[in-house]
Amino acid sequence: MNAQPDSPDDPLHEQPLARVTRNGVEYVLLGTAHVSRASVAVVRALIEREAFDAIAVELCESRAQGMRDPDALAKMDLFQVIRTGKAGMVFASLALSSFQRRIAEQYGIEPGAEMRAAMDGASERNLPLWLVDREIGITLNHAYRGVRFRDRMAILAGLGGSLFAREEIGEEEIEKLKQGDILESAFGEFARQSTPLYNALIGERDAFMAARLRQKSAQTPNAKRVLVVIGAGHLAGLQRQILEQETPPHILLEPLNAKLPSPRWPKWFAIGVMLAIFVAIGIIFYRSPAMGWAALRDWAIYTGVLSALGATIAGVHPLSILVAAIVGPLKPIRPPGLSSGVFSGMTEVWLRKPRVADFQKLRDDLLHFSGWWRNRVARTLLVFMLTNLGTIAGEYLAGIRIFSRLF
Repeated sequence: MNAQPDSPDDPLHEQPLARVTRNGVEYVLLGTAHVSRASVAVVRALIEREAFDAIAVELCESRAQGMRDPDALAKMDLFQVIRTGKAGMVFASLALSSFQRRIAEQYGIEPGAEMRAAMDGASERNLPLWLVDREIGITLNHAYRGVRFRDRMAILAGLGGSLFAREEIGEEEIEKLKQGDILESAFGEFARQSTPLYNALIGERDAFMAARLRQKSAQTPNAKRVLVVIGAGHLAGLQRQILEQETPPHILLEPLNAKLPSPRWPKWFAIGVMLAIFVAIGIIFYRSPAMGWAALRDWAIYTGVLSALGATIAGVHPLSILVAAIVGPLKPIRPPGLSSGVFSGMTEVWLRKPRVADFQKLRDDLLHFSGWWRNRVARTLLVFMLTNLGTIAGEYLAGIRIFSRLF
């Protein structure tokens, strides 16, 4: 016998649920906990009891594809990822994946299981499935570009902690997850203290999802009752946005769905540093050709050795290390956008092409510190990142050494 709706045994008892009507469409907003087994039962119960014309979920296309096809990583073209400069974004996505897997292993709860239940419910009833969340890559871009430089370092530290932290996730953090958002939790307390970061992770997505719901409703006139499955942390914001938005959806979505450009000053600063270093070398040559050659040698040694050191730490093939050492000093003549890490990473892929087993075991290997060096896919991303870090460190240390020769 099914429990009565008001009974404590009923799955829907005291669940975060809101009903909002706009332009003749009723949106049934169900706030779920991304790490709660009970949320799956709640989603299933609501789909069984009520009739809906469509089901919307807090997922973007890439996250939904990851749920539909867990082996999607095996289709990743590492050459393309590295060549097009997307290695950093893949690295960040793997960090979030690692955080989710730690939760799954520790508590036996797969984050997002309630979203999968909603997707299955739509499929079983032949209902349209609306993916209303913003692409995770755009959200991470806004989170990173929308904060100050020092806050970006905190973001990178949070991602690094998600990757390599081995301690168990505390009950307090799990409780925050039950009322919050998986992205917010991955960045830790900093996400709640930084208004720009919180806005990118939560506020902008509330506005985006509300606009997407309005847009999809306009495109599907027969959808008069829509179940919207979202994290509990988005419930109040999404309800408010649906009721208050007046701007046409496509106008709202355009800026929210656009990548924020990189600030120009770091690029010009790096160019300025490079010009200053080589102007200094020119002055040194004018004073003494022997000292000038010594300055060029400093540049080659510092950038080459530290680039190679970064690749060595990644544990790659000796030829990949050699490529890093050769390409590191060539920054002034390298094509724009092709960093030293691109060359060492592509060399590693060519020499040690990832096997099917590496892709299959990637999710599990990321849970262990040593797995990043054992798995060829993860190691390729490591050599890209570490070679670049080594090159940057070498450039500044070489600059300090060269300027010291002027005085």
